[in-house]
Amino acid sequence: MFARDIGIDLGTANVLIHVKGKGIVLDEPSVVAMDKNTGQVLEVGHAARRMVGRTPGNIAAIRPLKDGVIADFDVTEAMLRYFIGKINVKGMFSKPRILVCCPTNITKVEQKAIKEAAEKSGGKKVYLEEEPKVAAVGAGMEIFQPSGNMVIDIGGGTTDIAVLSMGDIVTSESIKLAGDNLDQEILQYIKRKYKLLIGDRTAEDIKVNVATVFPGARNETIDIRGRDLVSGLPRTITIGSEEIEGALRESVALIVQAAKTVLENTPPELSADIIDRGVILTGGGALINGLDQLMSEELKVPVFMAEEPMHCVAKGTGIMLENIDKIAKIG
Repeated sequence: MFARDIGIDLGTANVLIHVKGKGIVLDEPSVVAMDKNTGQVLEVGHAARRMVGRTPGNIAAIRPLKDGVIADFDVTEAMLRYFIGKINVKGMFSKPRILVCCPTNITKVEQKAIKEAAEKSGGKKVYLEEEPKVAAVGAGMEIFQPSGNMVIDIGGGTTDIAVLSMGDIVTSESIKLAGDNLDQEILQYIKRKYKLLIGDRTAEDIKVNVATVFPGARNETIDIRGRDLVSGLPRTITIGSEEIEGALRESVALIVQAAKTVLENTPPELSADIIDRGVILTGGGALINGLDQLMSEELKVPVFMAEEPMHCVAKGTGIMLENIDKIAKIG
């Protein structure tokens, strides 16, 4: 009869939706397939992602979010409306309250766009929360205590790093470099070195199956197919973990540097807590092999991978929804 409150992890790569009392009910890619001529939405989510790089001229597979913010407002709204309709949370007499997560340093205009898109897609009242804060809650960190907690949330479009205490962010840094950039680095490396053109999905497969960011942490190979830039014909090559580690080194160094900057700006008492408690890695980008080892070596503090890092933000929205009346004043 009445609508249920929902939490949305509106990610560049994936959208996750948590329904109060039910848990995570949706985890789909942030991709929309549209007919360019009519503007009609053809497919959303998994079905649309299968079309990436494989569509005829009149169909475009669009990712409406870029670097954690809305790049195409209308398409984002259509995508959210589809997902919210799919999980069927609207009540007969009311609309759901929605909690949406966003990166830490987005502008007021970008915040407004996210809020508007959620409202237009069927939300009664929309609240925004900062992603690292929600990720820390979802990872089980006690952020409401007077002690320092550090979280590094690596998504598809942004990496958010924050030190939290007393339920709020003390120091933070958000950089537009994350999982998608690593895919692009792999794609460009193979294009440069092997004169072979591969697609985004192949680059992601390489990242998941053989890539590492810590020298010697993994030693695997994969056969990849693409189009030879010289002959224009299909070709297969074999690539290994060590090569990919070299290709990703520069980008990963920027994430490490951002984490160091946050630690440098952290009050000494909280720094001492972080040495005891360690740093938690969350987000899909955190799953890349060897990242916890590299971070631990560079930051000189223990670094742990959260349980189910991809679900931390969505889980965190669930915990925050339980207390939505307390945070209502923030909205």
